[in-house]
Amino acid sequence: MIPAPFDYERAESVEHALSLLAEREDAKLLAGGHSLLPLLRLRAVRPSLLVDVGRIEGLAYVRDAGAAIAIGALTRHHDLARSPLLQEHNPLVSRAAGLVGDPQVRHRGTIGGSLAHGDPASDLPAVLLALDGEVDVAGPDGVRTVAARDFFLGPFQTAVGQREMVTEVRVPKLTGDHVWSYLKFRRRAQDWATVGVAALARRSDGGVAEPAIALVNMGATPLRAVAAEAAWAAGEDPGALAAEGTEPPSDTNGSAEYRRHLAQVLVRRAVAEAAAR
Repeated sequence: MIPAPFDYERAESVEHALSLLAEREDAKLLAGGHSLLPLLRLRAVRPSLLVDVGRIEGLAYVRDAGAAIAIGALTRHHDLARSPLLQEHNPLVSRAAGLVGDPQVRHRGTIGGSLAHGDPASDLPAVLLALDGEVDVAGPDGVRTVAARDFFLGPFQTAVGQREMVTEVRVPKLTGDHVWSYLKFRRRAQDWATVGVAALARRSDGGVAEPAIALVNMGATPLRAVAAEAAWAAGEDPGALAAEGTEPPSDTNGSAEYRRHLAQVLVRRAVAEAAAR
């Protein structure tokens, strides 16, 4: 289909983007476009104004921020996957970014766009949730910081308001004691994950401590598999409890029952892969 008519403005700064958003209630931000453009073609969204933020200077970076790694909202997935700083201090993020879509998508899609879009089938939201990361959101009243656990509100719904935009993402540095894995199942390289699993823990006295398991496409938002985390910490089978508390969708890629089975399999594999690091 052809998108409904819309006006187009290129923002020169964050402040300019926010002022343009304030002009119309149905305005939408455009960064890499790989989340928004398909919705426009389907006419699932019909904004009267697109505000292009993809060329704002100073929002594409990966920086050392002390105990954390700071990532600009316009940083491309390709650059996350190739970042020496992330590969050294948080390889979970670089690994997941390298599995997003296909090369064409990774060279255009941005971390800020992926998070703000809030698709429960997306990779990086679950990774951010497993890492207890945080997101800076700029708006008319300044910049506020939102924890990952409070950021995802529902399918395609986040804490980013209509007149706000994501500017920075921060994830903690992982130490040599951390073990991690990111696995997902998809039918084709460019497909969304049917199910995905981000697993993270710290080695402790022959076992693990502070385990985190986040699930992709197992509910209306990315989810923490709390029961599976407790089982992992206790040295029990986390896969058996992987689907507890989830509400996976049924669609052409698989039924809810199939996704529950996949979650069990992938959680076991992810925990085993993490333990082998």
